[in-house]
Amino acid sequence: MPIIDLLQNSSPFFISTTCILGLLVGSFLNVVIYRLPLMMQREWQQQCDELTGNPAQELEPFTLSTPRSRCPHCNHAISALENIPVISYLVLAGKCRQCKSSISLRYPLIELLCGILSGIVAYYFGFSWACLGALLLTWSLIALTFIDVDHQLLPDSITLPLLWFGIFFNLFGTYVDLQTSVIGAIAGYLSLWLVFHSFRLATGKEGMGYGDFKLLAALGAWIGWSFLPTIILLSSLVGAIVGISLIALRKQHRDVPIPFGPYLAAAGWITLIWGDVINQTYLNWSGFH
Repeated sequence: MPIIDLLQNSSPFFISTTCILGLLVGSFLNVVIYRLPLMMQREWQQQCDELTGNPAQELEPFTLSTPRSRCPHCNHAISALENIPVISYLVLAGKCRQCKSSISLRYPLIELLCGILSGIVAYYFGFSWACLGALLLTWSLIALTFIDVDHQLLPDSITLPLLWFGIFFNLFGTYVDLQTSVIGAIAGYLSLWLVFHSFRLATGKEGMGYGDFKLLAALGAWIGWSFLPTIILLSSLVGAIVGISLIALRKQHRDVPIPFGPYLAAAGWITLIWGDVINQTYLNWSGFH
């Protein structure tokens, strides 16, 4: 097919096409980020009602596709033309077409972020199965990041398939060999599990959630065990800087938990793309090469 040949042989066309795809996926991720936690809360409530014997509430269907997206202020149904990534926001000047209420700037920013990161993945991996896998990982990490920011939650419905997809791609040695991938998944989970329980024994407090263990296990399955120290160090460094900054600026009380998932996700993505460069730079700087 000519389009496949063009994608394979023209790097600028492939990268630009992937950026556009990323914008479209970013629009869908906005839906996932908002709706998935609400869907989970509904499921938990239904389970609690069943266990306590309370009558089940009759609720309208609520999934990733139903009902249609609406303005939270006037309930205006968002049309397809009002849902074009970034462009619709600019055309509408960041306001609902019907009631003129402000639309959060976060929606186009997530779309832009997804488009830009998708373009970087396309540039780095080229037209390949590795690029497809890296795109799936990138999109999943974006969704996990913002869900964790909003709800301090890393859904199993994303982290667990992500782990298995990492092992699947590495069945064919896409990023690392299968043994390195499996060890990475095991070591990723156990490393934070040990930190969690050691911290709890020492302080009586829980320093992180089980979702963090699963996310690092997934990253280990994709990138391999040898890059886990890089991911942990990067995420801890950035998390410490952000946490101290928030406390210093008095925007966050020291007793209020800060989600660790976004830092793991960012460090994992950076390591996927530039892990070799980071490790080699460190070895050159430390004199261990």
